[in-house]
Amino acid sequence: MQTRAYGSWPSPIDAELAAAHDGAPGFAGFVGAEAWWTEPRPVEAGRRALVRRLPDGTEQSVLPAPWNVRSRVIEYGGRPWAGAEGPEGPLVVFVNFADQRLYAYEPDAPGGGRGAGPRPLTPLSAVGGGLRWADPVLRAERGEVWCVLEEFTGPAPTDVRRVIAAVPLDGSAADDRGAVRELSDDRHRFVTGPRISPDGTHAAWLAWDHPRMPWDGTELMLAELRPDGTFGAARVFAGGPEESVAQVEWAPDGRLLFASDRTGWWNLYRAAPDDSARAHALCPRQEEFAGPLWMIGLSWFAPLESGLIAVVHGKGATALGILDPETGEVVDAAGPWTEWAATVAAHGSRVVGIAASPRSAYEVVELDTGTGRARVIGAAHDDPVDATYYPEPRIRTFAGPAGREIHAHVYPPHHPGHVAPDDELPPYVVWAHGGPTSRSPLVLDLAIAYFTSRGIGVAEVNYGGSTGYGRAYRNRLREQWGSVDVDDCAAVALALADEGTADRSRLAIRGGSAGGWTTAASLTSTDVYACGTIIYPVLDLTAFASGETHDFESRYLHSIVGPLDEVPGRYAERSPVTRADRITTPFLLLQGLDDVICPPAQAERFLARIEGRGVPHAYIAFEGEGHGFRRADTMIRALEAELSLYAQVFRIDLAGRVPTLELAK
Repeated sequence: MQTRAYGSWPSPIDAELAAAHDGAPGFAGFVGAEAWWTEPRPVEAGRRALVRRLPDGTEQSVLPAPWNVRSRVIEYGGRPWAGAEGPEGPLVVFVNFADQRLYAYEPDAPGGGRGAGPRPLTPLSAVGGGLRWADPVLRAERGEVWCVLEEFTGPAPTDVRRVIAAVPLDGSAADDRGAVRELSDDRHRFVTGPRISPDGTHAAWLAWDHPRMPWDGTELMLAELRPDGTFGAARVFAGGPEESVAQVEWAPDGRLLFASDRTGWWNLYRAAPDDSARAHALCPRQEEFAGPLWMIGLSWFAPLESGLIAVVHGKGATALGILDPETGEVVDAAGPWTEWAATVAAHGSRVVGIAASPRSAYEVVELDTGTGRARVIGAAHDDPVDATYYPEPRIRTFAGPAGREIHAHVYPPHHPGHVAPDDELPPYVVWAHGGPTSRSPLVLDLAIAYFTSRGIGVAEVNYGGSTGYGRAYRNRLREQWGSVDVDDCAAVALALADEGTADRSRLAIRGGSAGGWTTAASLTSTDVYACGTIIYPVLDLTAFASGETHDFESRYLHSIVGPLDEVPGRYAERSPVTRADRITTPFLLLQGLDDVICPPAQAERFLARIEGRGVPHAYIAFEGEGHGFRRADTMIRALEAELSLYAQVFRIDLAGRVPTLELAK
């Protein structure tokens, strides 16, 4: 065991290793008896591959580069694929990121298949953002795929309409928009894909409108399906302005299953389609059985043929359980996983999901409900370094302003071969998650290990407004964004210093998107931090609420800041771009130049206000990156620049291990 200053410990977890293991598999499902999912490829320009698990247990990438299975509906995307077993093997439909067209592909078809390649099902459009698709449902018996259609009607991000549409599988709509059948009207601004009843007589879906976000209030819509494949009159079955229904499915017996937070927690309900008034809570608990609908087609539960229901549930952390709807009993799957993603699917007695733990990254897990056995079947975690270099997190609850609880994960510096001098306290970086209606999961993240294995602590703060702790906790951020989140992060940082865990003079904050906002707002309104890393942030509330973002979040600030026309002063007062003269600490600003959610114009206005003020800072803009970095080379440069910032501010000797970040003044 060697003694060296915090931050200077040599680590095998370099930026290249962290970048190669960034991202997680997603959108798991079944095609026949095969499990399929999407998987990140950081070293392949950040594309998402579609992967299948063959009967012999091997994994196969279904499509070669540059095919990128990812939707841009609401910009954050949604479920981009669906599949079914056909007479000649799997039939899969998917969205390709580059052109956002829907494609069909039969990889095992003789004479076609992998050699012939995918065939387009939908046309291109030169209007605005074009035509986009998500949350497909294959209806092979009708020769169609039903899904969400997002159609731009003009050049502005808000010139858009969304409907449920039917696309012919024969390719007749590939060059003909008129061949796409619209099933729902466009009276709602947002919709999810339809869920068809077992007897084919009804369709259910979710809908909501500005200024609500889906975690504020949604409506569960129900319509009869006519024999000709059209919808009858739609009616509201559940939900409303202050009730969020996050998912709907059909039980095998024809009853509706849906997750609603009508009691303050997303719990699971069941009701006959003709009797919404008698919806019954299947397992009433003060924990979540769903979450925020940041993408179209997320799934936290899946009904099994037996009548049981696979559920992802928990408070803070999540587990995969099997719910008996008759007794309300939940039996959780055994295993090391402490976090399950919002993607779960069932086939027969098998359930597939995606899970991780503090010692393992996200991997595809299958649960056999007949035997109770859970096992990894895809994207298996394989320690790229000795696991003794991983951080050892602590789940903490801190007292914030007015005594409110603040949930956090604290990752102390950890190295198997190094300690710091007894008289030295470690530097700490507060990580503010995005959203802000989201949370930081307790899972292995090599970007965190990149810092902790060098002797820099990390504290992930699930500040007021985070999900996973009930609606009341989530609602703390109503009209308080830039206040509650800033105060909660500061309270955790100062508590760590007061208790002797962290060095008060060497505290930093970092975050991306909404976390970038919290970082910038913290640096312009508090004296807690010595520096900060601001990543693709919101910096100008007035511009953000006046058309400088995408449609999905164009009215988000209505709830977390207040209506712009009623409180314009609040927008100006809280915005870092108008408070730039208050910043005195060094910072690093990282921005994707293709970002349409938090566009570079916001970063550029902020920097213009900083220029000439003598504040050390660096700005790195990345070509080809949008909202959320996906390319390995981008992530490598970003991590190394961030570490260099901390080294310079905290006076850490890195011995030339990373390039020195040049700070302008």
